[in-house]
Amino acid sequence: MAKSVLICDDAAFMRVMIKDILTKNGYDVAGEAENGLKAVEKYNETKPDLVMMDITMPEMDGIQTMRYLKQRVDFVNTPIVALTANAISGMKEMYLREGFDDYLSKPIDQVKLNEILRKYLLKDGGNDNDKGTGI
Repeated sequence: MAKSVLICDDAAFMRVMIKDILTKNGYDVAGEAENGLKAVEKYNETKPDLVMMDITMPEMDGIQTMRYLKQRVDFVNTPIVALTANAISGMKEMYLREGFDDYLSKPIDQVKLNEILRKYLLKDGGNDNDKGTGI
């Protein structure tokens, strides 16, 4: 069974591009969410293997959503990766301190995305493709 990823981003084009990369590399998309409340709903429905969480979203932002998910008693240590266009020095460390498991800056570099996928999803095998295209 392919590993699944929940994509949370208020920008539809980002969700489409990430979904395209995931499906081309053999991963399932557990769902998509355009805001924090939908992200919680989709997480509850699908229990994905990885969550990709935009920081700036309506309803609840990515940090609030990540904190909410991680404090739940039924949370199963699903890795949550911060997605943000805020790539200034020190931001990765700040997001890791906030509780995210990892960080990807936008525009997303496919090589870096594949590194994240390998790190969290390929522990027991799977597909991998290192084309260096950015999105």
